[in-house]
Amino acid sequence: MKMKKSVFSGILLFIATTSLLFSQTPERDRISGIFSGLDFGRFAQMVEDKSSFRFFYKSDDVKEITVNINAYDSPIEDLLREILQPAGVFFTIDQQNRIFLSKDKALEVNLPAGFFRIQPETDEDGKRINPSAERVNRDFAKNRLWEVGDGSSNPASENGTISGKVTSFESGEPIIGALVYTSDQDARSISDESGNYVITLPKGRHTLIFQNFGAYQEQRQINLSGDGRLDVAMDDNIISLSEVTVTSEKSANIERPEMGLANITVQSLKKLPAVLGEVDVLRAVLTLPGVKTVGEASAGFNVRGGAADQNLILYNEATIYNPTHLFGMFSAFNPDMIESVDLYKAGIPVQFGGRLSSVLDVKSKFGNKEKIQGGGGIGLMTSRLYLEGPLSENTTFAIGGRGTYSNWLFGFLDEDSEFRDSRASFHDLNLNFKHSPDPNNELRLSAYWSQDAFRFDRDTSFRYQNLNINVGWTHYFNDKLEGQFHLGHDQYGFGVVSEQDTLNAFRFGFTMDQSSWKNHFTYEISDKHRLSFGMNHLFYNLNPGKQTPQGPESIVLNERVNREKALESAFYIGDEFEANPKLLINYGMRYVIYNYLGPNSVNQYPFNSLRTEETKIGERAYEAGEIINTYQGPEVRISAMYAIDNFTSVKAGFNTMRQHLHMLTNTAAIAPTDTWKLSDPYLMPQTGRQFAIGYFKNFKNNIIETSAEVYYRNMQNLVDFRSGATLILNNDLEQDVLNTRGRAYGIELMAKKTQGKLNGWISYTYSRSLLETNPNERGEKVNSGKLYPSNFDQPHDIMLVGNFEFTKRINTSVNANYSTGRPITYPVAKFNYNGSERVFYSDRNAYRIPDYFRVDLSFNIEGNHKIRKLAHASWSLGIYNLLGRANPYSVYFSPVNGTIQGYQLSIFARPIPFITYNFKF
Repeated sequence: MKMKKSVFSGILLFIATTSLLFSQTPERDRISGIFSGLDFGRFAQMVEDKSSFRFFYKSDDVKEITVNINAYDSPIEDLLREILQPAGVFFTIDQQNRIFLSKDKALEVNLPAGFFRIQPETDEDGKRINPSAERVNRDFAKNRLWEVGDGSSNPASENGTISGKVTSFESGEPIIGALVYTSDQDARSISDESGNYVITLPKGRHTLIFQNFGAYQEQRQINLSGDGRLDVAMDDNIISLSEVTVTSEKSANIERPEMGLANITVQSLKKLPAVLGEVDVLRAVLTLPGVKTVGEASAGFNVRGGAADQNLILYNEATIYNPTHLFGMFSAFNPDMIESVDLYKAGIPVQFGGRLSSVLDVKSKFGNKEKIQGGGGIGLMTSRLYLEGPLSENTTFAIGGRGTYSNWLFGFLDEDSEFRDSRASFHDLNLNFKHSPDPNNELRLSAYWSQDAFRFDRDTSFRYQNLNINVGWTHYFNDKLEGQFHLGHDQYGFGVVSEQDTLNAFRFGFTMDQSSWKNHFTYEISDKHRLSFGMNHLFYNLNPGKQTPQGPESIVLNERVNREKALESAFYIGDEFEANPKLLINYGMRYVIYNYLGPNSVNQYPFNSLRTEETKIGERAYEAGEIINTYQGPEVRISAMYAIDNFTSVKAGFNTMRQHLHMLTNTAAIAPTDTWKLSDPYLMPQTGRQFAIGYFKNFKNNIIETSAEVYYRNMQNLVDFRSGATLILNNDLEQDVLNTRGRAYGIELMAKKTQGKLNGWISYTYSRSLLETNPNERGEKVNSGKLYPSNFDQPHDIMLVGNFEFTKRINTSVNANYSTGRPITYPVAKFNYNGSERVFYSDRNAYRIPDYFRVDLSFNIEGNHKIRKLAHASWSLGIYNLLGRANPYSVYFSPVNGTIQGYQLSIFARPIPFITYNFKF
């Protein structure tokens, strides 16, 4: 009987327990205590101290309430009913245990599903007429609470990682360099070139802020429960009718660890005066401290004492060898197609290599996702047009072209001018496609073509062109790992045709083909480590020169320089490490392997002897694909940023570089007839090291940015040439090459105002670039082996860029530039030798041409800001070289009637007015 009773009791206990488990719901905190004679405010404070509840109310609503109640493990709802109901006060409790009191009626704190969603507009047939209406309303998006992550995925962790993509609200294109941070934590992130960001925060409530500098700020209220994703669309441009002030806790110039990094926005490009009225990327680069050019209308630029060929110029991962049109008057980049421009003068990221001085990384548009739109401009010498938009839901395109009609200008020259019959023209074309089959994959196709043609007399014509095509694939393996793959082909070539003398008529050409395969990965190890790794392969195929007779009467012989081929491979890994909230370190290493390949033949000389035609003992032939010789070695990259406070930081950096490609030129700038040479058994790769340290300080909530950077560089195996060297059609070039080494050092000061009606910057650079023949060189030594200035050594440089906004439609820009004249070699005496008069020249680069000074002025006039109009138009007008100063491009000497006469060549010796009509639809 007892056993039956025990079994029956057990069954009842099991049923009761099971019923309780299935019927009960999670309860709120329960209240215990004796509350006697308390006003409601004191009662609420005591409850908050002992529980997770928080009260929100008006003091006037509860000022007459006195609390007299005893509670023992009581639900808060029961206590509040007993206290508040007699006074006619209602209460509501939300999921976060917040208690809201109101006098009239209970508040509704839970919004209906879909409250923040806007339904797309449709016409009578049900067809969408507003595709963007499906986006979350922007005002609601800023203030609603976004639930991010699943707490059940990793409940033991106190932190959660948010990843996502920052895009343009107007175009859907990724926004590069957007700062992502919180209002209550030191955590931060910067979106990469695909717009992706990753940030790790403690679980709980946060205000996440997205700042695109020069544009509006976005914010999201989030409740972080675990790892999750949050994509954000934001404005990438400001067009407003009233002043808008945008500030943030920290600025990118303070935050980023890279030394010597300059980012040029499209907005700042459009405010700079440019020769003949067109916005110019390279001229914008030349306004930065540490960047110089040897003269007006010069192709290329010099960075921190480096030669023009020591800059790696990338356009959507394609290499551009001649970045200008019309001898440097125009940039090779269509300004309407530009998305972003980054110049790395130091602290070069580990994925870049192959050049000694700098990297100019230019990204173009790939089309917006919303609608077809376009624009262009019509000027006195050039016109341009671009079009972009969606081809389908997942595919976009962007196409742009430019052309010139400048030949008519030569008709204004004097009748007896030797240049009256000259002709000059250029054309370029950009074509880009992007396809996103799903959120984890993105395919890109980019093609670029440009061509220049000109002649200075009736019989000799020149032509050069760039041709680039590459395919890119970006794959997001997961929230932490991203891979980018690029396959590309680059071609550069020029040709010269001379028919001035039928007996000596010739055709000469040079071509360079470069094929590349690049893999780049980024992996977010944790909130403290961001890993970058990958490999690059470049295959060079050079035709250094070929000359053929032009016409049946020509007696010119066929000549060809041996083709050159090489394979350059680089493997790299780097890490961005946040040691603590104040110290950020970026370090990495590249290992480069360079193989010089056959088929080719190499001259042989006795070991450790002077290489001349007399000492040549033979040559060795190599088969196709055979390795002739190999160069290899590491490249070290390290930079660090220490934040003294939110507006001050100190940065330092060190990097080593290797360059296996050499430009053969006797000028200081890139010329259309320059050829290139690969490193071979006698021409070693150029190597260099750079040390830099900088101090960065912002004032007035980042409105004023100041910086001071000091650097020192040394360079080995630079190329110089013996007196009388032959650079064209020379199969024995090693006999004319001098091994040179160099050093460069300087200080760069800059102050910049980023906001307000008056903005701009002023910079001062003191720098030296010195060369000397390597002491181990057995041949001729320039200046007896002593140090001498390089062709682009200009110690002092001052740049002023100012913009003033009269109204929202009218603004003006002024540029002023002063720099020391570049070095030159002068004839200093003449003497008789064996009955003939000879000229004696000074040491190389012992003198200087006159100093350079130029002022430019421009006005930009916008049309009205009506939203609905056929096209938005603007006018750009101004004067290049406002003061009409005849700045010398070069000084040269020529015998006239037995006397050496000096001449000064100035490209723009008078003011050049310009006007351009720009439109956008």
